[in-house]
Amino acid sequence: MDINQVNVEAIVKSVLEGMLEQQGSAKPEGAGTAGPIPATAKVAMLTALEKYEIKEFPIPELGDDDILVKVEGCGICGTDAHEFKRDPFGLIPLVLGHEGTGEIVKMGKNVKKDSAGKELKIGDKVVTCMIFKDNPDITMFDLNKQNIGGADVYGLLPDDEIHLNGWFSNYILIRGGSTVFNVSDLDLDSRILIEPCAVLVHAVERAKSTGILRFNSRVVVQGCGPIGLICIAVLRTMGIENITAIDGEQKRLDFAKEMGASRSINFKDYNGIEALSDAVAGCFGGHLADFAFQCTGSPAAHSNIYKFIRNGGGLCELGFFINGGDATINPHFDICSKELTVVGSWVYTLRDYATTFDFLKRAKGIGLPMSRLITHRFPLEQINEAHITNLKMEGLKIAIVNE
Repeated sequence: MDINQVNVEAIVKSVLEGMLEQQGSAKPEGAGTAGPIPATAKVAMLTALEKYEIKEFPIPELGDDDILVKVEGCGICGTDAHEFKRDPFGLIPLVLGHEGTGEIVKMGKNVKKDSAGKELKIGDKVVTCMIFKDNPDITMFDLNKQNIGGADVYGLLPDDEIHLNGWFSNYILIRGGSTVFNVSDLDLDSRILIEPCAVLVHAVERAKSTGILRFNSRVVVQGCGPIGLICIAVLRTMGIENITAIDGEQKRLDFAKEMGASRSINFKDYNGIEALSDAVAGCFGGHLADFAFQCTGSPAAHSNIYKFIRNGGGLCELGFFINGGDATINPHFDICSKELTVVGSWVYTLRDYATTFDFLKRAKGIGLPMSRLITHRFPLEQINEAHITNLKMEGLKIAIVNE
């Protein structure tokens, strides 16, 4: 058959029109889509204590400033575990998940760049940040005080009528005005770890503000769960090498050394705080620590850590995202007579979040096994089992990963 140029153009036009019809309708000027998008999205909704249910909700039409993301994975945070077990914030029912990442599959016509001014396009990998882009110094504490709604805070604040606002799902709708970053240069595991790593980047920045934490400091990190292990990694990427890790699980202590700790102490091997304090001094050539990070969320552990720090030293407490109970200390002996400098750390600022992208690249560059922090991966349909595994402390970072 003789196909002339006019016929070819007609065929191409017909094919393109058919493709657009399969996607629902012709896209508006300036908008973008990638492949067929389903009419509904699956979400894991927490409907009762220790009970997620997989539900489906319509994917709405995007506004001009919105982004639709196909979720690739999301880590389970301690906050998710608290909500799953106790609902301390009274949020049930809701869709959780704030350590998530995924691929842009559709954008409103006004979306051109991310919150850092980096170009955004279909296929880019993104994360969201709960801190507002118009105030880079705002902290989560300020966010709560301002009683701001959940448009920017995905997977943490009360649910809405759309429901696609938590990363425990297969699609999430990023509303216009949200803080979003293009992180296409990071692998999936690194992207899942961004949010918890930002917590530690912020904690170390808080510690540096004391003027005590320096290149050659002797540092104690108490608690070798994901938070403590990431703390060690952040310190190591700064060039701090004299780090002693303290925990009661030998496997975690062994991993702490792989993450950059020079020595480790299993507190179960020592009888009483004096013996434990002597062990810390033994790790530092007879000296107590210049600085300590308390990462456990245990009031008893907080009470102990003062005994590991030298006179004039510093402490950063970051283990209590929620009220974990009272700790017993002696202000005279633990703080005043030792002239300690104590700082607290809670979540992060927007600048810390952006700095975290560089931290992850640096950690990978010096060979720290960051990806091995993710010890378990579950599909969305097994989210209850994933949370139970997390509560049993059978691994480190537990993640929901979509195929």
